[in-house]
Amino acid sequence: MFGRRAPLPAFPPGALLVGGAARDWLRGVPARDFDWAVPDPVGAAQELARASGGAAFALDEERGYWRVSAPGGVQHDLVPLPDDVTADLLRRDFTVNALGVWADGRVLDPAGGRADLRSRRLRMVSRENLRADPLRAWRAARFEATLGFRLEAATEAAVREVAADLGAGRVPMPAWERVRDELHALLLSPDAARGVGRLEDLGLLALSVPELREGLGVAQGGFHHLDVFGHSLEALHQVLARRPDAPLTLRWAALLHDVGKAHTRAVDPVTGRVSFHGHERVGARLSAEILTRLKLPGGDVRRVSALVGAHMLPLPANEREARRFVYRCRDLLPDLLSLMLADREAARGPSSSEASRRAYARGFERVLAALEDQPAPPPPLLDGQEIMALLGVPPGPRVGRAARALAEAAALGEVNTPDGARAFLRAWAEADPPA
Repeated sequence: MFGRRAPLPAFPPGALLVGGAARDWLRGVPARDFDWAVPDPVGAAQELARASGGAAFALDEERGYWRVSAPGGVQHDLVPLPDDVTADLLRRDFTVNALGVWADGRVLDPAGGRADLRSRRLRMVSRENLRADPLRAWRAARFEATLGFRLEAATEAAVREVAADLGAGRVPMPAWERVRDELHALLLSPDAARGVGRLEDLGLLALSVPELREGLGVAQGGFHHLDVFGHSLEALHQVLARRPDAPLTLRWAALLHDVGKAHTRAVDPVTGRVSFHGHERVGARLSAEILTRLKLPGGDVRRVSALVGAHMLPLPANEREARRFVYRCRDLLPDLLSLMLADREAARGPSSSEASRRAYARGFERVLAALEDQPAPPPPLLDGQEIMALLGVPPGPRVGRAARALAEAAALGEVNTPDGARAFLRAWAEADPPA
Protein backbone atom coordinates (compact mmCIF):
# COMPACT_ATOMS: atom_id res chain seq x y z
CA MET A 1 0.00 0.00 0.00
CA PHE A 2 2.80 2.38 0.94
CA GLY A 3 6.57 2.24 0.95
CA ARG A 4 8.44 0.06 3.43
CA ARG A 5 7.88 1.60 6.84
CA ALA A 6 10.78 2.60 9.03
CA PRO A 7 10.78 1.20 12.58
CA LEU A 8 8.74 3.31 14.98
CA PRO A 9 10.76 5.17 17.61
CA ALA A 10 10.45 4.29 21.26
CA PHE A 11 7.11 5.71 22.37
CA PRO A 12 6.79 7.61 25.62
CA PRO A 13 4.35 5.85 28.00
CA GLY A 14 0.77 6.12 26.73
CA ALA A 15 1.79 8.32 23.78
CA LEU A 16 0.09 8.81 20.44
CA LEU A 17 2.29 9.80 17.47
CA VAL A 18 0.38 12.41 15.46
CA GLY A 19 0.62 14.72 12.47
CA GLY A 20 3.46 14.73 9.96
CA ALA A 21 5.51 12.02 11.66
CA ALA A 22 2.55 9.62 11.56
CA ARG A 23 1.93 10.57 7.92
CA ASP A 24 5.56 10.02 6.97
CA TRP A 25 5.73 6.66 8.80
CA LEU A 26 2.76 5.48 6.76
CA ARG A 27 4.53 6.68 3.58
CA GLY A 28 7.75 4.90 4.51
CA VAL A 29 9.63 8.17 4.85
CA PRO A 30 12.01 8.56 7.83
CA ALA A 31 11.00 11.40 10.14
CA ARG A 32 13.19 13.77 12.14
CA ASP A 33 10.43 15.80 13.78
CA PHE A 34 8.06 13.89 16.04
CA ASP A 35 4.81 15.22 17.49
CA TRP A 36 3.54 13.33 20.55
CA ALA A 37 0.33 13.56 22.53
CA VAL A 38 1.19 12.13 25.96
CA PRO A 39 -0.44 11.84 29.38
CA ASP A 40 2.58 13.46 31.10
CA PRO A 41 4.47 15.87 28.82
CA VAL A 42 6.96 16.96 31.50
CA GLY A 43 7.96 13.44 32.51
CA ALA A 44 7.99 12.23 28.90
CA ALA A 45 10.19 15.14 27.79
CA GLN A 46 12.68 14.53 30.59
CA GLU A 47 12.85 10.80 29.81
CA LEU A 48 13.28 11.44 26.05
CA ALA A 49 16.06 13.93 26.77
CA ARG A 50 17.82 11.46 29.08
CA ALA A 51 17.50 8.55 26.66
CA SER A 52 18.62 10.53 23.60
CA GLY A 53 21.25 12.72 25.20
CA GLY A 54 19.25 15.76 24.15
CA ALA A 55 17.85 18.77 25.98
CA ALA A 56 14.27 19.31 27.17
CA PHE A 57 12.66 22.73 27.56
CA ALA A 58 9.18 24.17 27.89
CA LEU A 59 7.55 25.82 24.88
CA ASP A 60 4.49 26.79 26.91
CA GLU A 61 4.72 25.60 30.49
CA GLU A 62 1.19 26.72 31.35
CA ARG A 63 -0.35 24.58 28.59
CA GLY A 64 2.13 21.74 29.05
CA TYR A 65 3.90 22.06 25.68
CA TRP A 66 7.48 20.74 25.75
CA ARG A 67 10.25 20.16 23.22
CA VAL A 68 13.27 17.89 23.19
CA SER A 69 16.16 18.71 20.86
CA ALA A 70 18.07 15.48 20.33
CA PRO A 71 21.41 14.82 18.57
CA GLY A 72 21.37 14.62 14.79
CA GLY A 73 18.78 17.35 14.36
CA VAL A 74 15.96 15.17 15.73
CA GLN A 75 13.19 17.06 17.50
CA HIS A 76 10.32 15.87 19.69
CA ASP A 77 7.34 18.08 20.54
CA LEU A 78 5.09 16.90 23.33
CA VAL A 79 1.60 18.11 24.26
CA PRO A 80 -1.03 16.75 26.66
CA LEU A 81 -3.06 13.80 25.38
CA PRO A 82 -6.60 15.13 24.80
CA ASP A 83 -9.66 13.46 26.30
CA ASP A 84 -11.16 13.06 22.82
CA VAL A 85 -8.33 12.09 20.48
CA THR A 86 -10.60 11.75 17.45
CA ALA A 87 -12.05 15.24 17.87
CA ASP A 88 -8.54 16.63 18.23
CA LEU A 89 -7.39 14.98 14.98
CA LEU A 90 -10.46 16.35 13.19
CA ARG A 91 -9.37 19.90 14.05
CA ARG A 92 -6.23 19.56 11.90
CA ASP A 93 -5.55 21.10 8.50
CA PHE A 94 -5.40 18.24 5.99
CA THR A 95 -6.55 14.65 6.11
CA VAL A 96 -3.01 13.32 5.65
CA ASN A 97 -2.06 15.13 8.85
CA ALA A 98 -5.17 14.02 10.78
CA LEU A 99 -3.57 10.66 11.55
CA GLY A 100 -2.39 9.07 14.76
CA VAL A 101 -0.35 5.95 15.50
CA TRP A 102 -0.29 4.06 18.80
CA ALA A 103 2.79 2.20 20.03
CA ASP A 104 1.36 -1.13 18.84
CA GLY A 105 0.99 0.20 15.27
CA ARG A 106 -2.76 0.80 15.36
CA VAL A 107 -3.67 3.80 13.19
CA LEU A 108 -6.34 6.39 13.94
CA ASP A 109 -7.72 7.79 10.69
CA PRO A 110 -10.99 9.65 11.28
CA ALA A 111 -10.79 11.78 8.10
CA GLY A 112 -9.75 9.22 5.47
CA GLY A 113 -6.13 10.34 5.32
CA ARG A 114 -4.73 6.95 4.33
CA ALA A 115 -6.82 6.88 1.16
CA ASP A 116 -5.57 10.37 0.31
CA LEU A 117 -1.98 9.24 0.92
CA ARG A 118 -2.49 6.39 -1.57
CA SER A 119 -3.93 8.84 -4.12
CA ARG A 120 -1.28 11.50 -3.39
CA ARG A 121 -4.14 13.88 -2.76
CA LEU A 122 -4.10 16.90 -0.44
CA ARG A 123 -7.57 17.38 0.99
CA MET A 124 -8.71 19.67 3.79
CA VAL A 125 -10.37 18.16 6.82
CA SER A 126 -12.95 20.96 6.60
CA ARG A 127 -13.35 24.45 5.20
CA GLU A 128 -13.71 25.79 8.73
CA ASN A 129 -10.37 24.30 9.77
CA LEU A 130 -8.65 25.93 6.81
CA ARG A 131 -10.08 29.33 7.68
CA ALA A 132 -9.39 28.95 11.42
CA ASP A 133 -5.70 29.52 10.68
CA PRO A 134 -5.12 31.24 7.31
CA LEU A 135 -1.46 30.18 7.36
CA ARG A 136 -2.77 26.78 6.30
CA ALA A 137 -3.28 28.24 2.83
CA TRP A 138 0.50 28.68 2.48
CA ARG A 139 0.96 25.24 3.97
CA ALA A 140 -1.15 23.78 1.17
CA ALA A 141 1.29 25.12 -1.45
CA ARG A 142 4.22 23.98 0.65
CA PHE A 143 2.89 20.43 0.97
CA GLU A 144 2.32 20.24 -2.78
CA ALA A 145 5.99 21.08 -3.32
CA THR A 146 7.47 18.97 -0.52
CA LEU A 147 5.18 15.92 -0.65
CA GLY A 148 4.51 15.89 -4.38
CA PHE A 149 0.75 15.76 -3.75
CA ARG A 150 -1.95 17.68 -5.60
CA LEU A 151 -4.70 19.78 -4.06
CA GLU A 152 -8.13 18.30 -4.68
CA ALA A 153 -10.60 20.70 -6.28
CA ALA A 154 -12.68 21.71 -3.25
CA THR A 155 -9.57 22.31 -1.15
CA GLU A 156 -7.96 24.41 -3.88
CA ALA A 157 -11.13 26.50 -4.12
CA ALA A 158 -11.10 27.00 -0.34
CA VAL A 159 -7.43 28.06 -0.42
CA ARG A 160 -8.22 30.61 -3.12
CA GLU A 161 -11.11 31.93 -1.02
CA VAL A 162 -8.84 32.35 1.99
CA ALA A 163 -6.30 34.21 -0.17
CA ALA A 164 -9.02 36.50 -1.53
CA ASP A 165 -10.35 37.22 1.95
CA LEU A 166 -6.84 37.95 3.22
CA GLY A 167 -6.26 40.32 0.32
CA ALA A 168 -9.57 42.11 0.98
CA GLY A 169 -8.86 42.43 4.70
CA ARG A 170 -11.78 40.22 5.68
CA VAL A 171 -9.35 37.82 7.37
CA PRO A 172 -6.29 38.99 9.35
CA MET A 173 -2.88 38.15 7.94
CA PRO A 174 -0.77 35.64 9.88
CA ALA A 175 2.35 37.00 11.56
CA TRP A 176 5.17 37.62 9.09
CA GLU A 177 7.42 35.22 11.00
CA ARG A 178 4.95 32.39 10.36
CA VAL A 179 4.64 33.27 6.67
CA ARG A 180 8.44 33.36 6.45
CA ASP A 181 8.75 29.91 7.98
CA GLU A 182 6.30 28.46 5.45
CA LEU A 183 8.12 30.16 2.57
CA HIS A 184 11.43 28.79 3.84
CA ALA A 185 10.04 25.26 4.11
CA LEU A 186 8.86 25.59 0.51
CA LEU A 187 12.13 27.11 -0.73
CA LEU A 188 14.09 24.25 0.84
CA SER A 189 12.21 21.79 -1.37
CA PRO A 190 13.93 20.48 -4.53
CA ASP A 191 10.74 21.56 -6.32
CA ALA A 192 10.84 25.08 -4.90
CA ALA A 193 10.46 26.86 -8.24
CA ARG A 194 7.21 25.08 -9.01
CA GLY A 195 6.09 25.75 -5.45
CA VAL A 196 6.56 29.50 -5.87
CA GLY A 197 4.59 29.26 -9.10
CA ARG A 198 1.77 27.62 -7.17
CA LEU A 199 1.82 30.45 -4.63
CA GLU A 200 1.09 32.76 -7.56
CA ASP A 201 -1.61 30.47 -8.94
CA LEU A 202 -3.38 30.37 -5.59
CA GLY A 203 -3.23 34.13 -4.98
CA LEU A 204 -0.74 33.83 -2.11
CA LEU A 205 2.34 35.39 -3.70
CA ALA A 206 0.60 38.76 -3.83
CA LEU A 207 0.18 38.53 -0.06
CA SER A 208 3.77 37.59 0.75
CA VAL A 209 6.17 38.79 -1.99
CA PRO A 210 4.09 41.06 -4.25
CA GLU A 211 7.23 42.67 -5.67
CA LEU A 212 8.20 39.39 -7.32
CA ARG A 213 4.98 39.14 -9.33
CA GLU A 214 5.57 42.61 -10.80
CA GLY A 215 7.71 40.71 -13.33
CA LEU A 216 4.67 38.92 -14.75
CA GLY A 217 4.31 39.83 -18.42
CA VAL A 218 7.46 41.99 -18.43
CA ALA A 219 9.09 40.86 -21.68
CA GLN A 220 12.88 41.08 -21.97
CA GLY A 221 14.05 39.89 -25.38
CA GLY A 222 17.72 39.53 -26.26
CA PHE A 223 19.20 36.70 -24.24
CA HIS A 224 15.87 35.97 -22.57
CA HIS A 225 13.04 33.69 -23.68
CA LEU A 226 10.86 34.16 -20.58
CA ASP A 227 9.25 37.15 -18.92
CA VAL A 228 10.94 38.45 -15.77
CA PHE A 229 8.79 36.36 -13.44
CA GLY A 230 9.26 33.14 -15.39
CA HIS A 231 13.00 33.80 -15.67
CA SER A 232 13.24 34.26 -11.89
CA LEU A 233 11.60 30.89 -11.26
CA GLU A 234 13.85 29.25 -13.85
CA ALA A 235 16.94 30.78 -12.22
CA LEU A 236 15.90 29.25 -8.89
CA HIS A 237 15.41 25.91 -10.65
CA GLN A 238 18.86 26.18 -12.24
CA VAL A 239 20.50 26.89 -8.87
CA LEU A 240 18.89 23.84 -7.28
CA ALA A 241 19.73 21.61 -10.25
CA ARG A 242 23.43 22.33 -9.67
CA ARG A 243 23.48 22.86 -5.91
CA PRO A 244 20.74 20.83 -4.21
CA ASP A 245 22.20 21.87 -0.86
CA ALA A 246 22.16 25.61 -1.72
CA PRO A 247 21.68 27.78 1.38
CA LEU A 248 18.46 29.73 1.77
CA THR A 249 20.26 33.00 1.06
CA LEU A 250 21.30 31.77 -2.39
CA ARG A 251 17.78 30.49 -3.08
CA TRP A 252 16.34 33.89 -2.16
CA ALA A 253 18.96 35.67 -4.29
CA ALA A 254 18.11 33.51 -7.32
CA LEU A 255 14.41 34.21 -6.87
CA LEU A 256 14.86 37.96 -6.34
CA HIS A 257 17.85 38.73 -8.56
CA ASP A 258 15.73 40.54 -11.19
CA VAL A 259 13.10 42.00 -8.85
CA GLY A 260 14.27 45.49 -9.87
CA LYS A 261 13.57 45.01 -13.57
CA ALA A 262 9.91 46.06 -13.49
CA HIS A 263 11.05 49.38 -11.99
CA THR A 264 13.84 50.05 -14.50
CA ARG A 265 12.43 48.83 -17.82
CA ALA A 266 12.97 51.31 -20.65
CA VAL A 267 12.40 51.08 -24.41
CA ASP A 268 14.59 52.98 -26.89
CA PRO A 269 12.16 55.02 -29.03
CA VAL A 270 14.33 54.60 -32.13
CA THR A 271 15.50 50.98 -31.99
CA GLY A 272 12.75 49.57 -29.77
CA ARG A 273 15.42 47.84 -27.71
CA VAL A 274 14.45 47.04 -24.12
CA SER A 275 16.88 47.82 -21.30
CA PHE A 276 16.93 47.52 -17.51
CA HIS A 277 19.89 49.71 -16.57
CA GLY A 278 20.58 49.70 -12.84
CA HIS A 279 18.09 46.95 -12.08
CA GLU A 280 20.64 45.20 -9.89
CA ARG A 281 20.94 48.26 -7.60
CA VAL A 282 17.16 48.67 -7.39
CA GLY A 283 16.83 44.92 -6.88
CA ALA A 284 19.33 44.97 -4.01
CA ARG A 285 17.25 47.63 -2.25
CA LEU A 286 13.95 45.85 -2.89
CA SER A 287 15.38 42.51 -1.74
CA ALA A 288 16.43 44.07 1.55
CA GLU A 289 12.94 45.55 2.00
CA ILE A 290 11.22 42.24 1.20
CA LEU A 291 13.34 40.12 3.50
CA THR A 292 13.24 42.67 6.30
CA ARG A 293 9.44 42.57 6.09
CA LEU A 294 9.61 38.77 6.31
CA LYS A 295 11.76 39.08 9.47
CA LEU A 296 14.87 37.35 8.18
CA PRO A 297 18.03 37.85 10.26
CA GLY A 298 19.97 40.98 9.36
CA GLY A 299 23.00 39.06 8.16
CA ASP A 300 20.87 37.05 5.73
CA VAL A 301 19.18 40.21 4.46
CA ARG A 302 22.53 41.85 3.79
CA ARG A 303 23.94 38.79 2.02
CA VAL A 304 20.96 38.37 -0.31
CA SER A 305 20.98 42.10 -1.08
CA ALA A 306 24.71 41.96 -1.83
CA LEU A 307 24.31 38.94 -4.13
CA VAL A 308 21.48 40.62 -6.02
CA GLY A 309 23.50 43.82 -6.31
CA ALA A 310 26.55 41.97 -7.68
CA HIS A 311 24.95 39.53 -10.10
CA MET A 312 25.55 41.75 -13.16
CA LEU A 313 29.30 42.16 -12.60
CA PRO A 314 31.28 41.37 -15.77
CA LEU A 315 33.30 38.20 -15.65
CA PRO A 316 37.06 38.63 -16.07
CA ALA A 317 38.74 38.46 -19.44
CA ASN A 318 42.21 37.65 -18.11
CA GLU A 319 44.06 36.38 -15.04
CA ARG A 320 44.63 39.82 -13.53
CA GLU A 321 40.95 40.71 -13.77
CA ALA A 322 40.11 37.34 -12.23
CA ARG A 323 42.29 38.11 -9.22
CA ARG A 324 40.56 41.49 -8.84
CA PHE A 325 37.14 39.82 -9.11
CA VAL A 326 38.05 37.38 -6.34
CA TYR A 327 39.45 40.15 -4.15
CA ARG A 328 36.37 42.33 -4.48
CA CYS A 329 33.77 39.53 -4.27
CA ARG A 330 35.48 36.99 -2.02
CA ASP A 331 32.85 37.21 0.73
CA LEU A 332 30.12 36.35 -1.79
CA LEU A 333 31.88 33.36 -3.35
CA PRO A 334 31.05 30.72 -4.42
CA ASP A 335 27.38 31.72 -4.17
CA LEU A 336 27.78 34.65 -6.53
CA LEU A 337 29.14 32.36 -9.25
CA SER A 338 26.22 29.96 -8.71
CA LEU A 339 23.78 32.85 -9.06
CA MET A 340 25.45 34.23 -12.18
CA LEU A 341 25.53 30.80 -13.83
CA ALA A 342 21.87 30.16 -12.98
CA ASP A 343 20.94 33.56 -14.40
CA ARG A 344 22.77 32.74 -17.62
CA GLU A 345 21.38 29.20 -17.96
CA ALA A 346 17.84 30.48 -17.37
CA ALA A 347 18.16 32.69 -20.46
CA ARG A 348 17.73 30.93 -23.83
CA GLY A 349 16.62 33.80 -26.01
CA PRO A 350 17.67 34.58 -29.59
CA SER A 351 20.86 36.40 -28.52
CA SER A 352 22.06 33.38 -26.58
CA SER A 353 24.54 31.22 -28.48
CA GLU A 354 27.03 28.47 -27.86
CA ALA A 355 29.86 30.95 -28.47
CA SER A 356 28.55 33.35 -25.80
CA ARG A 357 28.05 30.46 -23.40
CA ARG A 358 31.61 29.26 -23.94
CA ALA A 359 32.96 32.78 -23.34
CA TYR A 360 30.96 32.93 -20.12
CA ALA A 361 32.30 29.53 -19.06
CA ARG A 362 35.89 30.70 -19.63
CA GLY A 363 35.25 33.68 -17.33
CA PHE A 364 34.04 31.29 -14.64
CA GLU A 365 37.11 29.13 -15.09
CA ARG A 366 39.37 32.16 -14.61
CA VAL A 367 37.62 33.10 -11.36
CA LEU A 368 37.77 29.54 -10.03
CA ALA A 369 41.46 29.29 -10.91
CA ALA A 370 42.18 32.58 -9.14
CA LEU A 371 40.20 31.43 -6.11
CA GLU A 372 42.07 28.13 -6.02
CA ASP A 373 45.38 29.97 -6.35
CA GLN A 374 44.48 32.36 -3.52
CA PRO A 375 41.83 30.69 -1.31
CA ALA A 376 42.33 33.28 1.43
CA PRO A 377 43.33 36.94 1.21
CA PRO A 378 47.05 37.56 1.76
CA PRO A 379 47.95 38.94 5.20
CA PRO A 380 48.31 42.74 5.34
CA LEU A 381 51.81 43.95 4.53
CA LEU A 382 51.43 47.13 6.62
CA ASP A 383 49.12 47.88 9.54
CA GLY A 384 47.13 51.06 10.08
CA GLN A 385 49.76 52.72 12.25
CA GLU A 386 52.45 52.12 9.62
CA ILE A 387 50.19 53.53 6.88
CA MET A 388 49.47 56.68 8.92
CA ALA A 389 53.15 57.19 9.68
CA LEU A 390 54.15 56.67 6.05
CA LEU A 391 51.52 59.05 4.66
CA GLY A 392 51.70 61.51 7.57
CA VAL A 393 47.92 61.48 8.06
CA PRO A 394 45.70 61.02 11.15
CA PRO A 395 43.09 58.26 11.49
CA GLY A 396 40.27 58.73 9.01
CA PRO A 397 38.78 57.69 5.66
CA ARG A 398 42.02 58.27 3.75
CA VAL A 399 43.76 55.58 5.80
CA GLY A 400 40.96 53.16 4.96
CA ARG A 401 41.22 53.96 1.24
CA ALA A 402 44.97 53.45 1.34
CA ALA A 403 44.63 50.12 3.16
CA ARG A 404 42.07 48.89 0.63
CA ALA A 405 44.19 49.96 -2.32
CA LEU A 406 47.21 48.18 -0.83
CA ALA A 407 45.20 45.02 -0.08
CA GLU A 408 43.93 44.90 -3.66
CA ALA A 409 47.44 45.38 -5.05
CA ALA A 410 48.65 42.53 -2.85
CA ALA A 411 45.77 40.32 -4.00
CA LEU A 412 46.69 41.08 -7.63
CA GLY A 413 50.29 40.10 -6.93
CA GLU A 414 51.57 43.64 -7.64
CA VAL A 415 53.25 43.93 -4.22
CA ASN A 416 54.41 41.17 -1.92
CA THR A 417 56.90 42.73 0.54
CA PRO A 418 56.68 45.54 3.11
CA ASP A 419 59.19 47.61 1.08
CA GLY A 420 57.12 47.11 -2.04
CA ALA A 421 54.03 48.12 -0.08
CA ARG A 422 55.66 51.36 1.03
CA ALA A 423 56.67 52.20 -2.51
CA PHE A 424 53.16 51.44 -3.71
CA LEU A 425 51.58 53.72 -1.10
CA ARG A 426 53.92 56.60 -1.89
CA ALA A 427 52.94 56.35 -5.55
CA TRP A 428 49.26 56.02 -4.56
CA ALA A 429 49.43 59.11 -2.36
CA GLU A 430 50.94 61.17 -5.21
CA ALA A 431 48.22 60.04 -7.60
CA ASP A 432 45.45 60.59 -5.04
CA PRO A 433 46.45 63.69 -3.02
CA PRO A 434 44.29 64.80 -0.08
CA ALA A 435 41.38 67.09 -0.96
